[in-house]
Amino acid sequence: MDKVRATAAEAVADIPAGATLAVGGFGLSGVPNVLIQALYDAGPDGLGVVSNNCGVDGGGLGILLAAGRIVRVTGSYVGENKEFARQYLGGELEVELVPQGTLAERLRAGGAGIPAFFTPAGVGTQVADGGLPWRYGPDGSVAVPSPAKETRVFDGQEHVMEHGIRTDFALVRAWKGDRHGNLVFRRSARNFNPLAAMAGRVTVAEVEELVEPGELDPDAVHVPGVYVQRVVELTPEQAADKGIERRTISASSTRGTVRS
Repeated sequence: MDKVRATAAEAVADIPAGATLAVGGFGLSGVPNVLIQALYDAGPDGLGVVSNNCGVDGGGLGILLAAGRIVRVTGSYVGENKEFARQYLGGELEVELVPQGTLAERLRAGGAGIPAFFTPAGVGTQVADGGLPWRYGPDGSVAVPSPAKETRVFDGQEHVMEHGIRTDFALVRAWKGDRHGNLVFRRSARNFNPLAAMAGRVTVAEVEELVEPGELDPDAVHVPGVYVQRVVELTPEQAADKGIERRTISASSTRGTVRS
């Protein structure tokens, strides 16, 4: 089955208002920016997003956030986005903060058909006991606190139950993909992308290089095509457009040059 769509706009055209999305990426690495921009242009709002972080100001999921399109975020790190902090503390955004490893496993479990699992991460904290502020009120009070979770002892150690995550759609970015939806990720872009791809009921992948079926080494495939419903080939310019979250330069002690 040829899963290639002609444009990113076509690939996300049926994502409705109120949809839930699993989105790959970590910081600015492996973020499906082209699909996010297409979704922004399409205009759905009321979105629930599951992602490690919610982009940065003016980049990644940050463009949907700044436009008021996102109403709920499930993630593990939000420290690079001032608009995110403003909306959260102002009661405009509901946020479920999850330990990073737990978030990864919740996405994997959802994609594998596992409804819930137990983990020691979060035991003895508000992650397990409840009370984390999911949403603040206009006066700064906690309007929606997180609920307490079931705990159970295994081998003498207490564990907390976490639910697998399934979303309506998933948006991911891959290094290579074929027309059947098999995906290969490169280096640090192989972060939350495979997990997000598994969690979506309809997964859309933007790929930097599109190859024909049979060209990918089966042993190198990170996400098999059974998890992917749509593939969008990026232009060379889109594939090369990769942001740098923090630029660090240092003077060379040998040549006196500047590296970036």
